[in-house]
Amino acid sequence: MQPLTETSEGRLVGNGPPRPGPGRGFGVLLLVGGLLGLAAAVVLLVEKIALIGNPDYIPTCSINPILSCGSVMETQQAEAFGIPNPIIGVAGFTAIAMVGAVLLAGAEFRQWFWLSLQAGATFAVLFVHWLIYQSLYVIGALCPYCMVVWAVTIPIFLHTTVYMLQRLRSSGISGSRSLVGLLTEYRAAMLTVWYLAVLALIAHRFWDYWIALV
Repeated sequence: MQPLTETSEGRLVGNGPPRPGPGRGFGVLLLVGGLLGLAAAVVLLVEKIALIGNPDYIPTCSINPILSCGSVMETQQAEAFGIPNPIIGVAGFTAIAMVGAVLLAGAEFRQWFWLSLQAGATFAVLFVHWLIYQSLYVIGALCPYCMVVWAVTIPIFLHTTVYMLQRLRSSGISGSRSLVGLLTEYRAAMLTVWYLAVLALIAHRFWDYWIALV
């Protein structure tokens, strides 16, 4: 615990090194990423409701045999926890967007809040990669709106993790300084490689179909 001193105004302040603030860029990322993910989740939910009401309904994102939301929505994986996945997305991305908005407004949060955000982001990125695997190798189809969710979840997780590590470094935890420096310096490259890896998996899985279109 940091030692406290009293200011002339009677406030108690810490003498230890201040923890890094999240920064405006992080707030913008959470707000924009949350809104994009929310938009995709809402559209998916609307399409899912339409499909439930009319089994013959063709979702607007069913473009061809590979890019086909309908093929994905009708599977068990689309309700992984007993409810449609878009409902989880609506709740989660709404929360993310709200966090981004209040950060831009200058709000400060306690450590337990950041740990909760990290836990949520970690769950989201693991869930997304499970869905990626299911889409590629079990269902054999891609949902364009789902891919928007994939695309925004990855940077949200990456930047949240970097910020949490920066907080650990400011707390003086041994061994965190070099790791944080590495991730901070190369996070753009890491995000690019991450995206390219997913695109490579998609290209490889459906290579025969893509070639047939040429």
